[in-house]
Amino acid sequence: MTAATSSPPPEIANAHPRRWLALALLGAAQFMLILDVTVVAVALPQMAADLDLSREAVTWVVAAYTLTFGGLMLLGGRSADLFGSRPIVCAGLFAFTAGSLLAGLAESGTILLTGRVVQGLGAAMLSPAALSVVVRLFAGDERNRALGIWSALGGGGAAVGVLLGGLITAGPGWPWVFFINIPVGLVVLFGLLRVLPPLPPALGRRAALDILGALLVTAATGSAIYALTIAGEGGWASGNTLIAAGSAIALYLLFGWRQKTAASPLMDLGLLVRRPVGAGVFVIMIATALMVAVFFLGTFYFQQYAGHGPLATGLLFLPIAAATMTGANLGGRLVGRLGARALGIFGMAVAAVGLAVPAMWPTTAATTAGVSFAAFGIGALFVVASATALGQIGPEDAGIASGLLSTFHEFGASLGVATVSSLAAISLAAGGGESGFQQAFGFAAAAAIIAAVVSGIAIPKPQRTT
Repeated sequence: MTAATSSPPPEIANAHPRRWLALALLGAAQFMLILDVTVVAVALPQMAADLDLSREAVTWVVAAYTLTFGGLMLLGGRSADLFGSRPIVCAGLFAFTAGSLLAGLAESGTILLTGRVVQGLGAAMLSPAALSVVVRLFAGDERNRALGIWSALGGGGAAVGVLLGGLITAGPGWPWVFFINIPVGLVVLFGLLRVLPPLPPALGRRAALDILGALLVTAATGSAIYALTIAGEGGWASGNTLIAAGSAIALYLLFGWRQKTAASPLMDLGLLVRRPVGAGVFVIMIATALMVAVFFLGTFYFQQYAGHGPLATGLLFLPIAAATMTGANLGGRLVGRLGARALGIFGMAVAAVGLAVPAMWPTTAATTAGVSFAAFGIGALFVVASATALGQIGPEDAGIASGLLSTFHEFGASLGVATVSSLAAISLAAGGGESGFQQAFGFAAAAAIIAAVVSGIAIPKPQRTT
């Protein structure tokens, strides 16, 4: 059988009667978390003008959230394994809602970034714990369908975020891209408190949280993102860029050492080198990097170069949102038939073709059509990543494996926006032309082609039924 149809773990031998309602509420929470990666995209020019933000600061409005989200994700996943998923889900949702309030009230770049960090902290707790619940409540074909829905909500959330950001920015103003989370968060929190089953912790109490490991991996990724951000103006071989990149490498090595020597490491590095898990996190990182990169590029291209307002820009992303969710839904239906490898190669190839269009024909129509086509393939990739990485994970590893997958989702977002911001630095600056946008889209297309080849090698073939 395929990797995504393993036998159910003991705690779901008797399926929970409210599992689909639990999935709906958890999916709504996840939709909100992923939406907040891109909902600020259309509002970034207005934020920059109102709060006097530099290009680097604008990049960090996105990266501060995704870096904290991704850097502390493994800590959130391990917390779910230690203390149970239900309390971690609820605490994370509360923190995310509080961070949204702080960001919406911001009157300076410092307060805005602080609010984004608090949002990221809450998301890092909520997302892996929620996915752990999904993995433990569903099995077999139901798990495939649940992961397809989960992936559609996640991928669609990123696309819908740009559309919603345009509508809100053109209406009540950019602070409301954060304020809208508050009533939604409170309603979902109340529902989860009533619906979520009390799933027991998957690990014994003798284990502990590896806070030092979490800080090391977060600092390492922050250094890598900083290096990518400053490379756009200082040069890829400048002293500051090389120092930041060297610091990232050193911190990643320290993190690896910490995981091998800690009594209760943040993650089992052996889990990452398992072929299905390693392939899954590679696919999720590339898919998210491509998705967030083109959203970031698209919103600046449409507003700054093509001259569209925030509302028109948001509407231009409507077909992109629909394509992303369609690709994820179709992927959830096809992954069991075609296998993750074939679907992964197909998704990467479609993304490459779509992203090549705005690189060659930088017009509003071509960019919208090309990115929509690419989004269809990217949506399918989220299902490929989940089915590949989580298909054969037992309950004792569900939280940390979910956290690992979600970690690379957010790291991909951070690295994607930093890389294309650096490549398109001239065009993003006032008075820049279209060449930087074309170069960045071309780089994304090339990355998708390379990723298609790697996916064909890394993703294991489906296991045949004996």
